[in-house]
Amino acid sequence: MTHKIRAATADDVPKLHALIESAYRGASARAGWTHEADLLDGQRSNIAMLSESIVAPDRVILIAVDHSGLIGCCEVAGVAGGGAYLGLLTVAPGRQGDGLGTALLIAAEGQAQSRFAATRVEMTVIRQRTALIAYYARRGYQPTGEVRPFPYGNPRFGVPRRDDLAFVVLEKSLSQSAV
Repeated sequence: MTHKIRAATADDVPKLHALIESAYRGASARAGWTHEADLLDGQRSNIAMLSESIVAPDRVILIAVDHSGLIGCCEVAGVAGGGAYLGLLTVAPGRQGDGLGTALLIAAEGQAQSRFAATRVEMTVIRQRTALIAYYARRGYQPTGEVRPFPYGNPRFGVPRRDDLAFVVLEKSLSQSAV
């Protein structure tokens, strides 16, 4: 697997948006194991949100590209108090399981340290996504015990297919060994 990981630019936004939607929502997402298609309908991202993230000084969207084009991404944002927030980890459904997600996590953690001087990374995962939570646990992310409510009524985050969604908070110390 030969790929390059770099910061996204404005030119990447249309393909980035298509990748994210294909991996999280709808029939195409079901080809992979990390989708939310059984939990949420509607959008996972939008062009405006991605465009804003790319130019924001407190965040970076990393993208993975290979000979076939854009195959993955991950967003890292600086958080006050020496932390970073990691989100939007996306791997093209047909490429899941070949180590790209782990490579993106390693790159994102490196960016958290170098760009934001972060000593810890936090993420939120829908609590019903137990296989994904286990994946992150194998990479050093542990539940903090905090549960955050799902933003019901805000279609920017998708349209829930059930009424019991919530986010568990996972955290990893960046002083731990690499993923």
